[in-house]
Amino acid sequence: MRGEFHLLMATLLAAIGWIASKLVIEGVQGDVFIMSRFFIASLILLPFCYKHVFRLNLKQVLSVCGVGLMLTLGIQVWIYAISISNSLSEGAFIMSLAMIIAPFTAWLFFREKPNRAFWLALPISVVGMMLMTLSNGWQVEKSQLCFLLSSALFSVHFVFNKRVTGTVKPIASIFLQLFTVGVLSAIYVFLTQEIHLQLTSSVIVWFVISTLIATSIRYLFQTLGQFSIKIETASLIMILEPIWTLLLSITVLGEIVEIQKLIGAAIIFLSLFVYNKLSRR
Repeated sequence: MRGEFHLLMATLLAAIGWIASKLVIEGVQGDVFIMSRFFIASLILLPFCYKHVFRLNLKQVLSVCGVGLMLTLGIQVWIYAISISNSLSEGAFIMSLAMIIAPFTAWLFFREKPNRAFWLALPISVVGMMLMTLSNGWQVEKSQLCFLLSSALFSVHFVFNKRVTGTVKPIASIFLQLFTVGVLSAIYVFLTQEIHLQLTSSVIVWFVISTLIATSIRYLFQTLGQFSIKIETASLIMILEPIWTLLLSITVLGEIVEIQKLIGAAIIFLSLFVYNKLSRR
């Protein structure tokens, strides 16, 4: 049960990260926030994993950093989507589709044909997406497209992470990936932007929460959980993240969710549940 508990905590901390990120970028540029958040988070983990990191060969380091590159792209698109979105819960449910997209990604890159569960869950998730995104007629918002793109990038990260990091200690893997996100984001920021900060006590508190709790501890819990239990069980638990995000966005941010979008979110949740239950069989 330890692995299941780790993943359950990871989903809750990830949901807290959604709220924290939305509140931090009100005073800090999104790219600057990602740069500092992930660089500091990786340094927090370094004392606990430096011995494992030094034992890795060059091929292992490059492979894990390559996976970190995919994580960087997904996170950069995600934080941009958050900055222009008025509905975090909607974005969280769209992002949860990464689990549905992952089998298609594995098919595209590694010729692994999706199982029957994928083909049954896919049309259900499409219906849910349509209900969530087409509430204003046949018009999809820019933030929704960005969340969907980020979801696709995270599915690529999920597939490659499972293949590449099997021989690397979880804590060393997550340190290298977080460090890669921080370094690549820093390069992008210093080459393209001027840094403007509007720091308040509230922004600083939420930044600490997002860095320490929602990044370092969350990714550590998630990695430990994924490496200790079956992927089907891990996927089933991970779909709780948008549920927590929905509840927190309503209670903390006062978000009002339309009935149609709630139905769409429920259908997406159903598609994920169907996919995971049938995959286990």
